[in-house]
Amino acid sequence: MRDDDPGVARLQRWQESGGRWRVLTRTTDTVVIALLTCDIGEEVDRLTGTGPALLAYLGNRDSSEDDITPAPPVRPGPATVVRDRDITGKARNSRPRDALGRPLEPGAPGVPTMPDDLNPAPADALQQAQKLLDDGLPFHAHEVLEAAWKSAPPAERELWRGLAQLAVGLTHARRGNTTGAARLLLRSADRIGPYAHSAPHSVAAAELTAWARTTARECQVNG
Repeated sequence: MRDDDPGVARLQRWQESGGRWRVLTRTTDTVVIALLTCDIGEEVDRLTGTGPALLAYLGNRDSSEDDITPAPPVRPGPATVVRDRDITGKARNSRPRDALGRPLEPGAPGVPTMPDDLNPAPADALQQAQKLLDDGLPFHAHEVLEAAWKSAPPAERELWRGLAQLAVGLTHARRGNTTGAARLLLRSADRIGPYAHSAPHSVAAAELTAWARTTARECQVNG
C-alpha cells in the first residue's frame, strides 16, 4: 500500500519504476534526495521533503541500496539463506525484473537481464543494442551500452555514455515517466552531439542527436 504522504508516495513510485535514490543532505526536519536512473545512477531530479512521514520512511537509510530494516542475526541451521554477492562482497540485486527493468516480487517470472561480466566489442555492442531496441527492450539495450561505456577508451567514453542514456530515456518513456525521459534524452544528445562529425564505429551521431532532442520535446509536450 502506498503512503499518503506526497514525498513518500513519490519516492515509492520512483523505486517501483526501477529508479534509484540517494540522500544528499539530511537535518532533523529536512531531507534532500537525488532521484537516479536505473543502473547508471544519473541524477534526473531531486526531492526535498520536510514532513515527518518521509523522514520516518527513510529511517537510517542513505540510499535505495540500503535495506529498509536491519537484517536479523544469522542463526545456524539448514534454513539459513545466504544473500547473493559478487566477488567484491557487494550484495547483488537478484530480484526478477520485467521487460522494462522494473523489479518484480521475489519468485515471479521475469525477463533475464544481461550478465554482470558483459564486455562486448564496440561493433557487437552496437548490433546487440540495436536488436534489443527493435525488440522493445530498451532497458536491456542500455545494459549492453553501459558495459561498452565502462570499457571504452577515454576518447569514446562520452559517446557510449550518451548512447546508454538514450536507451535509459527510452526506458523511462516506455514506463510513462515522460519527465525523466525528456531529461535523459536531452543529456544523451549533449553527449552524443560533439561526435557528430567524427563518430567512431560509424555511429550516426548527428542523426541520433537530432532524434533524441525531437523525442525529448515530444515527451515534454505530451507528458
